[in-house]
Amino acid sequence: MAKKEFKAESKRLLEMMINSIYSQKEIFLRELISNSSDAIDKIYYKTLTDDTLTFNKDDYYIRIEADKDNRLLKISDTGIGMTKEELENNLGTIAKSGSLAFKNENELKDGHDIIGQFGVGFYSAFMVADVVTVISKALGSEEAYKWESTGADGYSIEPYEKDTVGTEIILKIKENTEDESYDEYLDEYRLKSIVKKYSDFIRYPIKMEVTGSRPKEGSDNEFEDYKEEQVINSMVPIWRKNKSELTDEDYENFYQEKRYGFDKPLKHIHISVDGTVRYNAILFIPEKTPFDYYTKEFEKGLELYSSGVLIMEKCADLLPDYFSFVKGMVDSEDLSLNISREILQQDKQLKFIAKNIKSKIKRELEGLLKNDREKYEKFYESFGRQLKFGMYSDFGQDKEVLQDLVMFYSSKEKKLVTLDEYVSRMPEDQKYIYYATGETNERIEKLPQTELVADKGYEILYFTDDIDEFAIKMLMTYKEKEFKSVSSGDLGIEEDNQDTTESEEKENKDLFDFMKEVLTGKVKDVKVSKRLKTHPVCLTADGDLSIEMEKVLNAMPNNQNIKAEKVLEININHEVFQSLKNAFENDKDKLKLYTNLLYNQALLIEGLPIGDPVEFTNDICKVMV
Repeated sequence: MAKKEFKAESKRLLEMMINSIYSQKEIFLRELISNSSDAIDKIYYKTLTDDTLTFNKDDYYIRIEADKDNRLLKISDTGIGMTKEELENNLGTIAKSGSLAFKNENELKDGHDIIGQFGVGFYSAFMVADVVTVISKALGSEEAYKWESTGADGYSIEPYEKDTVGTEIILKIKENTEDESYDEYLDEYRLKSIVKKYSDFIRYPIKMEVTGSRPKEGSDNEFEDYKEEQVINSMVPIWRKNKSELTDEDYENFYQEKRYGFDKPLKHIHISVDGTVRYNAILFIPEKTPFDYYTKEFEKGLELYSSGVLIMEKCADLLPDYFSFVKGMVDSEDLSLNISREILQQDKQLKFIAKNIKSKIKRELEGLLKNDREKYEKFYESFGRQLKFGMYSDFGQDKEVLQDLVMFYSSKEKKLVTLDEYVSRMPEDQKYIYYATGETNERIEKLPQTELVADKGYEILYFTDDIDEFAIKMLMTYKEKEFKSVSSGDLGIEEDNQDTTESEEKENKDLFDFMKEVLTGKVKDVKVSKRLKTHPVCLTADGDLSIEMEKVLNAMPNNQNIKAEKVLEININHEVFQSLKNAFENDKDKLKLYTNLLYNQALLIEGLPIGDPVEFTNDICKVMV
């Protein structure tokens, strides 16, 4: 029979579609199975309006058969089949969808939906096949037809013998090339894995002949080979079951089966929404950080299904970055998908689902924090850093969402506390939320800058993550209380000896000016300290950029040598100060030596590198001599 040209599209379009639309060749099996599922659905819908038809679910299934010797792969179904005209219209016109037309003409009920709406998925078969043959007999028709094509050159349709209603798609699998092994699409185990990955939750049985070995009946030592037809899909997805039917163990098993992680999830969230946008979701909060979580290689996202068919393994649009640790899946019948079912359009339905999921995750975390503190702290140990990144990123647009979920170590409680807990304990006379930065809690505990605040009896939050201070700077206030670093120029704490301090500043102005000149280019100023009690010296920052932020920024790959404006504060009540005064009066060279030593000492306390370690050690030796 003479070939017919494809009606609407050129060879160029078909080649582009086959080679470009789908990123993975294995997708073809998902597409053909979805079409078969649609075909069975159509019979089901017919039974709703045609009293002469009955629907016995046991009679409807999809079968996969592989013939390695002849390189043939057959996908058959007991669905509604196609007439000659439907073969012509649906397969002869690229992007013509019989499923979409059926959906438009029929009111869909009972939670069923038509999956294959765009009429392109069928042609993905040409990615793996040289020849595609479709044999179909339509419901109510006495005749069957065979449609066959080798690709963009065209197709043929001719009468064919077929006893039963339904459709068979036969693929002549391509020969292997240097770059591609097409044998895998004839391999039993590979085919089963593709079905499990993409089509496990198709509502009809997917049957396949499987081989294996088992003990002989009545014998524990002898084995026999077997070959039998099995159903290889589970059909009923866990997310469509009632929550009351499921146990924690069921959710944990699903977590392991889907390989969401090798740990045990801390929390599961089961969502069923039947409103303007219908969707089901099962989300998991993991216990442990994936090994690649804080690397560029980590991919966030939830599995996305449409009517039980996997569309995307990682749909990043469903999760904000700060909740990227969440694992799980979403299944919706209402999402608008593009022609490949792989790339999701940025439509209102998707945004609606994403917004709901974000709110649900936040509520669950708040509940965990309130009702199971130990479990929340375990979660926070793994993913708290990501929450703080979320407060800082995108110019702080989500800081209010996250501010009640972050925690910091408390100088008083000696454990992690929330900002709300801190503020609730603040004395009436305390103006600010005080914090200190450092590499560890132990090092912060010893910082000279904490002395005055601690002496006042005020609680200090310890920031040990490099993101902490950046996040708090973005937050600015919490419950109308400003944040204040213990190293900031003005602590906002009134001192009884304010007049004495100003008097000492004036009296020793020449001394401090001399020291400031010695440290030209290193510090902005040298002055009397209002915060030091027992330590001789410390560094503070004048301006928005703190010393800790300087360290973080300069550790980045694009280091621009950013410097905080440092101030060297001297404790005039420490015995070292008398040595400075004596040196200023009697030996300026010795004062230079002392000034450099005190500056380097302050650098070491802050965890900053010394400019010239050799010079520093030589200065120490001079003092000893």
